[in-house]
Amino acid sequence: MKEMVTGKEPFVRIIKRDVPSKKDQVIPRVLAILAALVVDALFIFFVTGLNPFAVYGVMFQGTFGTSIRFSWALRDLVTLLCIGIALAPAFKMRFWNVGAEGQVLMGALATALCMVYLGGALPTALLLVVMCLASLLAGALWGWIPAFFKAKWNTNETLFTLMMNYVATSIVACATNIMRGQASSLGKLNMGTQAGWFPSLLGQRYNINIIVVTLVMFLMFFYLKYSKQGYEISVVGESENTARYVGIRVKRVLMRTMCISGAICGLCGFLIVAGKDQTISTNTAGGNGFTAIIVAWMAKFNPFYMALISFLLVFLSRGASEIASAYGLNDFAVDIITGIILFFLLGCEFFIQYRLVFREKTRKEAQ
Repeated sequence: MKEMVTGKEPFVRIIKRDVPSKKDQVIPRVLAILAALVVDALFIFFVTGLNPFAVYGVMFQGTFGTSIRFSWALRDLVTLLCIGIALAPAFKMRFWNVGAEGQVLMGALATALCMVYLGGALPTALLLVVMCLASLLAGALWGWIPAFFKAKWNTNETLFTLMMNYVATSIVACATNIMRGQASSLGKLNMGTQAGWFPSLLGQRYNINIIVVTLVMFLMFFYLKYSKQGYEISVVGESENTARYVGIRVKRVLMRTMCISGAICGLCGFLIVAGKDQTISTNTAGGNGFTAIIVAWMAKFNPFYMALISFLLVFLSRGASEIASAYGLNDFAVDIITGIILFFLLGCEFFIQYRLVFREKTRKEAQ
């Protein structure tokens, strides 16, 4: 006699990987990029009627077509990377800082105010130092405020930092209106004297931005990985109760880390105003404060991985602009092409952290 026994085990189970190996991290990302390119090719061919390989070639030209385009890509990359680095310690601590946009704006505003009101009173070298310190303090203050409320009254840091973006935007709008006076627009600050502008290095002012952000990238890597404060950030991020048990002062770590995060965002504002735009507006951050969240999350808070992901996002952005210009595609079609790639890259993170286990046998026979 045979007895049919129905198994209770589900058809598929999701199991978290203990520590994903290098192979488990690399292969899903490579497959995700290849799959995204295939899906993009189908979309390009069937919807737009264009040759997918020609479109990919135009995307490549958007970044690597000329040395000037490549330098512009590096310029945009370091801005995004700097904000991603700033978010890394806060996110590693599980403090969801979505206020980088406002922190960058406040650092940029502090820089611009120094340029306007101290430009004729201080020598260039001293003025740049004052601008840098002012931007660091402004960004740190804007990061410390939500951390203080979180530590004191356990407020929701996501909503708090998000709302502070709008406050910062309003402050910048008010300040720029005051600075421009009766002029129709603010324009380049100190256009005649160039007081507070970075000096040209190898023909470009923003080359200093590249050097500074590269240095910050290395410093943040060693800070998070090898310093005592980096260890405290990791423990607080894993479990606040454990951190308290081992004697870590969680509230102090919270506020200190957000001051560092905000200060680096403020530094980014300084680099944008002094080394890139030489002016300020409510669009100075350019949405990078939100894009950097993707950078920090996908890189798992590793600054070196952030550089690669930032370059990929800048490549997609510049490539999308080149496609729109070359083929006259509207923004929606271009956004779909880049969005498919990002969707696959974000989706593959699931398979890096988890694996699927299928039921080998749904029924067994017993005699």
